Amino acid sequence: MIKKSDFVLAPYMQRSDRHATNQMLNTVLPYVGLWILTIKAASISLWLLPPIVGLMVLFLLRCFSLMHDCGHYSLFRTRQMNRGAGFLLGIINAIPPYAWSRDHAYHHKTNGDWQRYRGIADFLSTEEFAQLSAPKQKLYAFLRQPIMALPGGFFYLVIQPRLTLGLGFWEFFRHSLAHLNQQGLSNFGAIATTYRSQYWQTWEEFWDVLLNNIFVVGSWIILSDLIGPGLFWSLYASVMTFAGTIFICIFFVQHNFEGAYAHSTADWDYLRGAIEGSSYLDLPPWLRWFTADISYHSIHHLSEKIPNYHLAACHQVNRHLLSQVKTLRLGDLHHCAKFILWDAATHQLVPIPTQSAVAPKNSAMIPTTVSKLRPKGKG
Repeated sequence: MIKKSDFVLAPYMQRSDRHATNQMLNTVLPYVGLWILTIKAASISLWLLPPIVGLMVLFLLRCFSLMHDCGHYSLFRTRQMNRGAGFLLGIINAIPPYAWSRDHAYHHKTNGDWQRYRGIADFLSTEEFAQLSAPKQKLYAFLRQPIMALPGGFFYLVIQPRLTLGLGFWEFFRHSLAHLNQQGLSNFGAIATTYRSQYWQTWEEFWDVLLNNIFVVGSWIILSDLIGPGLFWSLYASVMTFAGTIFICIFFVQHNFEGAYAHSTADWDYLRGAIEGSSYLDLPPWLRWFTADISYHSIHHLSEKIPNYHLAACHQVNRHLLSQVKTLRLGDLHHCAKFILWDAATHQLVPIPTQSAVAPKNSAMIPTTVSKLRPKGKG
C-alpha cells in the first residue's frame, strides 16, 4: 500500500524568487508586447492578426498557470510576493485571484470525493440525472458538450467576475434596505459590518473582487479609446474565449476520464484521489511550457506547494510510484467528454445512458451538492 511518505516531495517544495521573477518577465512582457504588435499590425493588414492572436492565447494560458501557482503561494517564497504577482496576473486574466484561489483550494481538499465536489460543471449523479425530466436531461447533456466550452470560456473570464460583483452589490442593497426600514439610517454601520454575502466570504475577498473589476474594466475603457472599441473587443473576446476554452478542456481531462477515482465521502482517500483521480497529460514540450507543467497533475495534487518549475523533476523521481496514474493526450478529450455522470454505487464516472435506459421520475430536481469551483479553474 503506497503512502504519501513514500514520495520524495520536500526537496521540490523549495521556491526561488529568481526563478519566479524570470517566469513573470518571460510571460507578462511578451503578452504586453503582443498587444502592442497587434495594434501596429492592424494598421497594416488584418491578415497579420490571426498568428499574433494565437500567440496571445498561449501566453495568456501561461499567465493563468502562474496565477494558479500564486494562489497556492508556491511561485515566490513569500506570501506577499505571491499575492502581489497574483493580483497583477488576475488583472491580465480578468479574474479576482484571491477568490478564485479559495475556491480552487476546495477542489484540492476534495479531489476524488464526488459526493462533495462535482467537478468543473456541477456534474450530477446517475440517480439525480434519472430524476430529471426528459427535456432537462437533454439540456444537461447539451450544456456539457465540448463545443460549449467556447461560450463557457468567454463567460468564465469576461462575464462571471463582473456578474459576481454586480449580484453581490445588489444583494447588499436589498439587505441594507430591509434592515434600514427596521433600524434606521443611524445603524447603517452595524448593518454593513454584519452583512454576509454568498458571493464573497470575507471583506478581504470583497476588496480583491472590487479592485480586480476596477482595474479590468478600466483597462477595457482605456484600450477601447486607444484602438477603437470594435478592434479591441474583436481581439480581446477572441483571446479570452479561446484561452478560457483551453483552461476548461485541460481541467476537464485532468479529472474526468474513464476509470477516474470517484468515491463518496465515507470511503474517500486523499492519496488515491491525487494519484488515480488526476491524469498525466502527455503534452509536447512547447505546450508544457505555456501551461507551466500543470500536466504533471498527480504530483501537483500530492503537494500544491511544489512550484511549477519543479514539477517535472519531482514527477521523474517518483515515477515508479505513479503506475496508477492515467496518461492522456489532448486528443482523448472527445472520449473523456462522455464521462459526465457520477455513479455513486460503483464509484465511477460514466456516460449518459441510452434513452431506453433512462426513466425520468420528476420534472424538477435539486442537486445534493454544489461545486466549489467558479468553474471553475484549473486543477
